[in-house]
Amino acid sequence: MMRSILNRFGGFVAGHKSRWITLIAWVLIVVLLSSIWPQVNDEETNSSNLLPDTAMSVEATNIANEQFPNETGVPLLLVWYRDGGLKEQDFQYIQELYRSIQGEHFGPITMVPDFSNLPIQVLSQSVSETGTTITTPVFFDSDASVDQLQESLIALKEKIISITEKNPFEDLSEKGLFVRFTGPVGIQTDATELFSQADFTLLIATVLLVLILLIVLYRSVILALVPLIGVAFAYGIISPLLGFMASKNWIIVDAQAISIMTVLLFGAGTDYCLFLVSRYRDELQLEPNQYKALRLAIANSGGAIMMSALTTALGLFTLGLAQYASYDRFAVPFSLAIIIMGIAVLTLLPAILALLGRVAFFPFIPRTESMIKELEQRRGKPVRRFKNRSRFSKEAGRLVTEKPWPIIIITIVFLVGLAAFVPKIEFTYGLFESFPEDMPSREGYAIISKHYPVGEIAPVQLIVDTKGKDLAIEEELLSLTYVENVSQPKTGQSNPNIKEYSVVLSIDPYSSEAIEKIPEIHEKVTDVLIQAGVKESNKLVWLGGETATLYDTEKITSQDQNRIIPVVLIIISILLVVYLRSFPAMIYLLATVVLSFLSALGLGWLIIHYGMGVDAMQGLIPLYAFVFLVALGGDYNIFMISRIWQNRRKLPLKKAIAEGVEETSSVITSAGLILAGTFAVLAVLPLQVLVQFGTVTAIGVLLDTFIVRPLLVPAITTMLGKYSFWPGELWKQEDVKNQEG
Repeated sequence: MMRSILNRFGGFVAGHKSRWITLIAWVLIVVLLSSIWPQVNDEETNSSNLLPDTAMSVEATNIANEQFPNETGVPLLLVWYRDGGLKEQDFQYIQELYRSIQGEHFGPITMVPDFSNLPIQVLSQSVSETGTTITTPVFFDSDASVDQLQESLIALKEKIISITEKNPFEDLSEKGLFVRFTGPVGIQTDATELFSQADFTLLIATVLLVLILLIVLYRSVILALVPLIGVAFAYGIISPLLGFMASKNWIIVDAQAISIMTVLLFGAGTDYCLFLVSRYRDELQLEPNQYKALRLAIANSGGAIMMSALTTALGLFTLGLAQYASYDRFAVPFSLAIIIMGIAVLTLLPAILALLGRVAFFPFIPRTESMIKELEQRRGKPVRRFKNRSRFSKEAGRLVTEKPWPIIIITIVFLVGLAAFVPKIEFTYGLFESFPEDMPSREGYAIISKHYPVGEIAPVQLIVDTKGKDLAIEEELLSLTYVENVSQPKTGQSNPNIKEYSVVLSIDPYSSEAIEKIPEIHEKVTDVLIQAGVKESNKLVWLGGETATLYDTEKITSQDQNRIIPVVLIIISILLVVYLRSFPAMIYLLATVVLSFLSALGLGWLIIHYGMGVDAMQGLIPLYAFVFLVALGGDYNIFMISRIWQNRRKLPLKKAIAEGVEETSSVITSAGLILAGTFAVLAVLPLQVLVQFGTVTAIGVLLDTFIVRPLLVPAITTMLGKYSFWPGELWKQEDVKNQEG
């Protein structure tokens, strides 16, 4: 019934006359939406607040803003550094700069410390113990836009160059005085600049890679352009749709989400195009009428494409269950992109193919046998026949049906061996560590870290509601071996019972050791309240600052993983059972995808740690990679298994499996190479979290493409035999026996 519906649908969207209507409809929709709604890039947020309001560190920040308001603004830290020690002239430069800032306009600056009138002897007291570094702040309006901040920093940089009569912003390997902008303002502007440059690089690299791979795989320039046209039209609808949603505050989008969405659109979108195009080419070798061949292609592959898109979209939509914003912001853009791309492949792509006909495959045009013979008679020489089955696919089809057990054992041992490295992975949750080491704001932070006491870089913010009790909090905290110093308490503006302390650690506040101490500090202060007779004391202590934020990030992302992973597995299990009507198939398909994910994570760690020299993998990677690999891996499962299921209706079991592997291996290999390539393109971005995500996902796709899909899955299907199809067999058992006899 589904094939019949899709056959009629194919005639509706890609008939001789209706093909133009479909194409014009797409053009009008893209033009209309782009003219009335904003593009998604115009609605990107620059907010770095990724934790939910219920997180302890966020609550601490909110209480601090209410009780200890900071009217000075957001700081820009100017780090002045000279190897061998700062000179008197360097302090004169600082005085002259701050004199200029006070007398000239440098944008939305709210407060400037009076360093210009501060004697050099007093100013030098703020120098690091090594005598090489001093940090001076300038405060900006918290409501200032990124563009305003960037203009201000450019003006400040030009002024510093003018004052010092050299460029102190050049490479640190040189000699002399160096200046770096860091702190919240410096980091924000650097991150924005990185993404603004990277977006264009990513787009160009992705388009070129996909185009080159399509030309190599299909040896047709025309056919290589067709999927890219489909992706471009789909993006023309997706971008204003997301822009509209973001403008209404229905969703929040950031540069990272849009970058990955672009890659996903090209990768998954091109895959769906290949699924249809490959079937269309097969039909053209059997059917002389190009329109009928296209209808048959839609009828035979449309169900798998629809199911693949639905599986992927629902899998990615589960990210909306996350509390951590970096996950949650992916859900709607990614799911919508997949759905729109799926619709484009089943409507726009057939219309384009109907317009082009067999010419789309030039110079290797697929023809029926009778058409080839007629052409040979006319030309008087043999015509080269197109071979759509490679030697690898034929050999794979033979091996998995003749020697399933050796294939199962070898592939599982290999994949489990890679997965064994997963427990050895070290994780980090510091976003700052994800930026390039030569990013100016990170260089400035590194200078501060190296030349000032390690804990002073990021003190722990402690807020306590004392309920009017006189508490010995400082003494108790100083008894902890890793606490260096505790400040005198500040009293809340509207609630004098609320006190704020600054706790300086004697260990690196960004280290795993420091993060693990946050619960201990919280418990220590809670015990002080309990001893003073304060009830519900655990609800009266809040920890903020960078270390507490990292602790909350690790805790909340772990909760998100524990919540989302089971939901993804349940959703995909249900969809597989509904589509394949087989419980055993659902179980082993899902099991192989999970094993493939763990193997990719293990091999990814080996490459990231030993190949790239990175000490720790970003903690967001496992869930990112899991959702993508399980959702996208389902595409190849569905496409191949659905072909085996179709063959099983007319062929003996082993023959059906071998034919299914042979028929789909070529397109799955092509699709896998393109999908892996597009994710690998993320390596051109300057953010380590995206580089690592692209690496792990590309590895997972390749493992799926060359090991799991062509070898392990069909070998298991062969081993299970007729039980692979239980209970949804579409044929009588005696008919099967007659076929196999």
